[in-house]
This record gives sequence, structure tokens and C-alpha cells, in this order.
Amino acid sequence: MHSHPLPSHRPARRRLLAAAALTLGLALNVAAPTAAHAQALQDLPGTGITVQPLQSSLAEETFQTLLVNRGLERLGYTVQPIREIEYATAHVAIANGDATFMANHWDPLQADFYRNAGGDAKLWRKGFYSSNAVQGYLIDRKTAEAHGITRLDQLKDPKIAALFDTNGDGRADMTGCTPGWGCEGVIEHQLTAFGLRGTVTHVQGSYAALMAETIERFKQGQPILYYTWTPYWVSSVLRPGEDVVWLQVPHSALPGDQSSIDTQLPNGKNYGFIANHQRIVANRRFIEANPAAARLFELMRLPVADINAQNLAMRDGQNQPADVQRHADGWIRAHQRTFDGWIEQALAAAK
Repeated sequence: MHSHPLPSHRPARRRLLAAAALTLGLALNVAAPTAAHAQALQDLPGTGITVQPLQSSLAEETFQTLLVNRGLERLGYTVQPIREIEYATAHVAIANGDATFMANHWDPLQADFYRNAGGDAKLWRKGFYSSNAVQGYLIDRKTAEAHGITRLDQLKDPKIAALFDTNGDGRADMTGCTPGWGCEGVIEHQLTAFGLRGTVTHVQGSYAALMAETIERFKQGQPILYYTWTPYWVSSVLRPGEDVVWLQVPHSALPGDQSSIDTQLPNGKNYGFIANHQRIVANRRFIEANPAAARLFELMRLPVADINAQNLAMRDGQNQPADVQRHADGWIRAHQRTFDGWIEQALAAAK
């Protein structure tokens, strides 16, 4: 990527209903208040400072990033257009000062990316932008009930695995994780740990395209097996508990430094992954020179249900840049008091 050095010193349908305020915002073409309404531009802490946001190639992350951008603009910062770059490289770019922040760092899934890029010495994260992101393996409910399938390791049985064979080789074909996202390493580790190498194929590529094929097979009444996560639109189309069911794993099995982590969730279920937080990760040198931005990053919160609702709107056709900009502005309008509170506290931190 091009170098941009930093300035020196500088869900289920019920969940969608719960996001009614956001849904109203989706239809509004409104703009967030400008900083000039509050005080002279030159008084704002971000005046004269340019920031570079990053996100992965996953278009559904733009909404979260735009909300952070809007907050930074209210503080006077000049925000460059979002650059797309995959997670591991993004962490390195931020650590090196070639970019400023990303709003979609998954903790602990991407803990290795954070550590390998320099950890707390070069990077900064504080607060939890969006919490309780669940991920794991699912199959269609019809096949699960017909064959009594509740656990991933049942796919060691060639007869069970063959139910999910899409190419005639007798092995289960599981729609998996795009290389570079972090989840692919967990899946590969677990296929070995649970003895599934001989009966399950981890199908990788463009996740959105692979899931489109998976959903089409479901509509045709065929068995499906896939990995997914929340917040994301997939679980609003293939609804857990109604259309599909989560598969539990026989025991906790994470790779590398996470091998001692217990992945059992508070409800007693074990889907093979612990609940993740999405966090804002920023360049430490930038943070130390910009207490207003640091406070904003620490304070911002976005409910999983709101991300699901916005992602579903994108899946249903509202997926152009202007649509996503409208979604972000609509969310701010629907949560104006909360958003303004973040700005006020960020301004106070700069004084």
C-alpha cells in the first residue's frame, strides 16, 4: 500500500425488530451535524490532522468504519477515503504509521495479528466497539433432525459426511473462511483436532459467492454445512433455530497461544470459538498525540443487532456507497444524543 505517514505530534428477525430505530434511519437521507455548528473550526482538536482508515475487503464493514469517520470529522479531523486491505497487513500498516486505524479488529480471533505487528508498543486498543460476536459451524435444521446431528465430530462418520457432499467425492463440503481473515486458521486446526481430515473439505474462496451457492442449495432442499459469524447478514437469511442449527464441538481446540482458552459460551454451548469483541485498533503514536480521538475510539459502541440490520439491507440491494453513507447518517440521527455525548467527552479529553 502507499505510504501515508502520520503527522508528527499529531439475527434472527427478533433482533432486527429490536433495531427499529436503525431501520427507520435506513430510509432517511439525513446528514450528521457539522462541527461548525458547535464551534469555530480552528478550535477543534483534529484541525489540520489527516487520518487514514482501513478495513478488509468485506463490504459489510464499511458501515462501522463510516460511523467512526463521522465522529472524527466532528472533532475536526480530515478523514481520507477508506482503504481496503486484509487484516494481517492492516495491523502492520497501522503499527508502522502508514494508516491510522481500523474499526474491525476481532479480539481474540486476531490477537496474533495484533501481537505480530508490534502489540501494545506500536498499536492501541481500548474499549469494545461491538461485543458478543458469535461464530461457528451450522447445518440445515431438516438434515440435523432427520439424522440426529448436533456435533461437528459426527462428520467423522463417512455416511454423515456424505450427506453434505456437493461434488461427488464422498466428503462433506463445508463453506469456510476466506484466507487471511483469521478464522481459517482455527478451522484448519479443528479439522485436524477433531479427526475430520478424511471426511470434510474446507471450501475456501470468496465467502459471499460461496454463501450465495450455499443458500441456493438450501432453497432447493439440499443439505448445507457452513461456517459463519455474527454480526453478518447470513444469520438473518439462514435463521439459527429455525432454518439452521449450530453444531457443537467435542472440546475446546484453538491453535497456538490460544490453546488453553475454553471456548464454552455462558449458555453452556461450545461452538469452537469464544465470543469475540470488535475493537478499534489505532496507531499508538497517533493516539498519544490525539487524546480526543483516543477518547472517541474508547467510547463508541454499536449493537450487534444494528450491524445485522444494516448488513441485511445491503444484502437486499441497498449496497451502493451512497446507501451505506445514508445508513450511517441514519443511525447517527436515530442515536443523536448518544453520538453527541461521545463528541462532547472527546472534546473534553483534548482540553
